[in-house]
Amino acid sequence: MSGLDARLVVDRPGFHLDLALTAAPGETVALLGPNGAGKTTALRALAGLVATRGGHVRVDGAELGAVPSDRRRIGMVFQDYLLFPHLSAVDNVAFGPRCRGVRRAAARREAADWLERVGLAGYAAARPRALSGGQAQRVALARALAVRPGLLLLDEPLAALDAHTRLEVRATLRRHLAGFAGAAVLVTHDPVDALALADRIVVVEDGRSVQEGAPAEVARRPRTPYVARLVGLNLHRARADGRAVTLGDRPLPGMATSLRGEVFLAFSPSSVRLDRSAPGGPPGPRWRATIDAVESRGDRVRVLLGGASGPFAHAVAAEVTAAAVAELGLAEGGEVWAAVIGEHAQVYPA
Repeated sequence: MSGLDARLVVDRPGFHLDLALTAAPGETVALLGPNGAGKTTALRALAGLVATRGGHVRVDGAELGAVPSDRRRIGMVFQDYLLFPHLSAVDNVAFGPRCRGVRRAAARREAADWLERVGLAGYAAARPRALSGGQAQRVALARALAVRPGLLLLDEPLAALDAHTRLEVRATLRRHLAGFAGAAVLVTHDPVDALALADRIVVVEDGRSVQEGAPAEVARRPRTPYVARLVGLNLHRARADGRAVTLGDRPLPGMATSLRGEVFLAFSPSSVRLDRSAPGGPPGPRWRATIDAVESRGDRVRVLLGGASGPFAHAVAAEVTAAAVAELGLAEGGEVWAAVIGEHAQVYPA
C-alpha cells in the first residue's frame, strides 16, 4: 500500500481548482476551508464524480483517472447519509460487497459484522427512516468501510448532526479512522472536527492549498486570516530585522525574535490588555483604539477594536471578563487604551 497521490485540476465558470494532495496509508488528511474554497469539489474529483481537466489520481499505485466512479476502490461518507430508503440497515451496508460480486448471504454476514463494530447490531432490520441522524451516519460509515477501500472519503460527515450526537459520532469516527489501514480524506469547515480527527490538515482557499501541517502546528501558527479566525488568534504581517519588529512604519517593542524579512505576528485576544489610560508595564504594542463591537461569549466578552488609529492595519480582538467591561465602561463607539503583552505574541516567517 502506498496511499493516495493526486493532483486535481478542475475548471468551472468563475472557479479554478489546482490542488496537489497526498495521504499515506493509515493517515487521515483534513481539507479545511471556507465555503466555496473547493474542498467538496476536490473530494468529488477523487471519487470520479467530477471531471478533471488535468492531473492524476493514484491509490496504492493504481491510476484511477480513467476508472468510472463505481469501479474505484473508494468508500465515501456524505453529510446527508444518502442511504437507500427502501433497504434495511444491513442491506445498505451489504450493497457495496454485493456490487463487488460477494454472494448475498456472505455480504449480509459481513454487513452485520460492520453494524456490530459501529454499535448498531440491534438495528440490522431497521429502514433509514427509523434511524436517528447519528445512527444513519454510522450506517453510512459502515457501508463505506464494508467495501474495504484503499481510500476513504468523508464529506462533512458530522455537519447534519446536533451537538450531542456530533460528539458521539465523532468519537466513533475517530476510533474507526485510527484502525483504518488505507488513506482517508476528510472535508470539513469545522476546526474542531479537523483537529480531533486528522493527522494532517490542508487548508484550501480559492481552489488552492494555502497552508499544510500537523493540526497543532496549523492552530499555533496560522498563515491566513481565515485560519487565524478559526483558531481564535489575531494575525498581522510585519517585518523583522534581527530583534527589531516593525508593523507598517511603527516599531513594536517587546517582540522576542531573531528573524529577518516578512513575518507573521500572532497573538490571542486574551493577551490584549485594555485600560482607561495609557498602560505601563512590559514593553509591547500599545495604542488608543475605538471599540467597534462588544460581544458576550459565555463567561468572557470579546471586544473588537478598530485598527485604523493604531499600529494594526485591521481590527484586533481582545477578550476580557464581564467585570472588566463594567469597570472600564466598554461600549461600542467608545475609546480605550490597548496593549499587547509582548511575551505572549508569536513572530514567525511569512
